[in-house]
Amino acid sequence: MEVEKVNSNRIPNSKGETCIICDMEKNAGIHLYTSFICVDCEKEMTRTKPSDPKYSYFLEKLRRIKNPPLYS
Repeated sequence: MEVEKVNSNRIPNSKGETCIICDMEKNAGIHLYTSFICVDCEKEMTRTKPSDPKYSYFLEKLRRIKNPPLYS
């Protein structure tokens, strides 16, 4: 049986995923349920104070996230 070494440094040719906050395609970020939040938006959200007007904007965007259905 022959074993071939897999090149793990290869990056697929994809544009990434669309961030639910900025609506731009990005490669790096987090998944919250079935939604994607890019690293830039994540950092900006965590640094925003509740008194900042952007805080309400982020809340509105995050309300678009719904829990995925649980099938049993």
